[in-house]
Amino acid sequence: MSHTFHIPVLGLGFSIDTPLKVARYGISSVMSIVDDDLIERIREYHSTENHLPFIPIAKKAIDARALRITAYLNMIDDLVNKQFDYLCTQSFETGSDICRYFELLTDGSQLKAGYDLMMEYPEGASKVIFQELLRCGMTKGSIDVNIMSKVDRMNFTAAGDYTGDENTDALAALRGFANSKLSSSVILSAGMNPKLYSFLETFDAFFPNENGELQKKIILKVSDFRSALIQAKFLAKKGLWVSEFRVESGLNCGGHAFATEGYLLGPILEEFKQKRNEMLKELLLLFQPALQQKGINFTATPKQKLCVQGGIGTAAENEFLIEYYNLDATGWGSPFLLVPEATNVDEETLIQLSAAAETDYHLSASSPLGILFNNFMPASSEMQRLARMAAGKPGSPCTKKYLCTNTEFTVQPICTASREYQNLKINQLQSSGLYPNDYAEQYNAVTEKICLCEGLCSSVYIKYNISKPKENKAVAICPGPNLAYFNRAYSLDEMVGHIYGKLDLLRNVKRPHMFIKELNLYIDYLQTDLQTHLKDLNDKKVKQLKKFKAQLLNGVAYYKQLFSELPDQTSLLVNAWYEELQASEIKLDAILV
Repeated sequence: MSHTFHIPVLGLGFSIDTPLKVARYGISSVMSIVDDDLIERIREYHSTENHLPFIPIAKKAIDARALRITAYLNMIDDLVNKQFDYLCTQSFETGSDICRYFELLTDGSQLKAGYDLMMEYPEGASKVIFQELLRCGMTKGSIDVNIMSKVDRMNFTAAGDYTGDENTDALAALRGFANSKLSSSVILSAGMNPKLYSFLETFDAFFPNENGELQKKIILKVSDFRSALIQAKFLAKKGLWVSEFRVESGLNCGGHAFATEGYLLGPILEEFKQKRNEMLKELLLLFQPALQQKGINFTATPKQKLCVQGGIGTAAENEFLIEYYNLDATGWGSPFLLVPEATNVDEETLIQLSAAAETDYHLSASSPLGILFNNFMPASSEMQRLARMAAGKPGSPCTKKYLCTNTEFTVQPICTASREYQNLKINQLQSSGLYPNDYAEQYNAVTEKICLCEGLCSSVYIKYNISKPKENKAVAICPGPNLAYFNRAYSLDEMVGHIYGKLDLLRNVKRPHMFIKELNLYIDYLQTDLQTHLKDLNDKKVKQLKKFKAQLLNGVAYYKQLFSELPDQTSLLVNAWYEELQASEIKLDAILV
């Protein structure tokens, strides 16, 4: 692995082709394969840009979703291989891509040290041999894909007949990845889907070959140790190995936010650190017999990585996480939205993000999935939502229907962000005889939902100038709150240099430590939850709130102990963390439950 960080999935369109931009430099990244319409359009775009033949796969074709995904992933794989092969043949001249490959590496890398030494070598046969050795050590970044396990719409024929479990959205997407040429990983997020997890078992690519190698690997994005163990055991019993756990902050992240029951990132990572080897042994006891039952002889201990993402903002935080918790890598997501070389953010939104304040980032209920969602309030999708409400036409036209889950008024599911659902729900509210304040509260809850299927794709269409004439151009974007501290567009070299401590993009920026930022987000979450339930506060809810607060206090105690053990206790930075932590504790103590 060339780098010790990866770029996680960013919405739908923002990282849909990020591997084409960074994989040749050894940087791994993740693409969403939720939206096959987006995928088909981006396949056409890159086919045209690279003078490749493009044969469209019609939406109504048999197994179209899986076929579109396979075709796109194969194209990306071919193009990245072509880029990388060309890069490897270049001369080591200043300004060349091959030099950039090595200069992007962390200074602690043996490959980087070898490159620096080679550049000082006098010209001659020895230098040429040295260069060939360096070329042999180069690796591409992994082209990984993400499937949100619970975004698993059932599909029906035009006649209304169910097309079968194997053709639900998540399973068809998995089939598309499994049938592709890629040798990479699928990241499964948003919780466990037993049907999807069982479907993995039907593809040989997820099982080790005669050499013990996995063509396709499984990565689980998890929020805590218990969830990780439960999911990994379910898979191990089927002979399926989890090659990596990606622990993500419950609230200090981008996109959908899956709040824990008050468990903070530091204590969660501590539990992984303490129990990681124990878990590995437990999983092996299930994994190896399951393989034997399938006639697969594999006795070696497979690798299992541990990574973390969500809210990391400085090289010091990055280095501490890797070293203290024995991590294999970290994930840097939202900051790369300000790196035009790596992601697809249109110019207007890029300017908005560059000028944004902390108050522009809002943990909202705007997702039709009913899961908390990090919404960027100045985005054009939010402006469009308000304009539609002002015009008496709340809701969005529902064209893609990926998030249709509600059957409150209809037989087949519809989306809660759709104009159809919101009109039906508002009519119901109007006939319910609610008090004005109660009606306003419920009306706002209904109309807060926004269309993510269109909004999370618009930016890439605008950037590549491929928007259709009557297509909705409103952009939805979902950065984590950590992006508030970055205030301009950056080059890839600048952002990677920042991650590795070669330069500091946040110099003189007042920013809390990532652990304390997450703690404060959870305190705000607790306050909001308490206020929401004040009218109907029962014993069960009080018990849940008390347990939540107790877990946060346990987290505070953990951080106090952690900070006291840091090597330099006299530094101004550590003293500032203590002061912030104490202020957060006072705020938490003031919440009476």
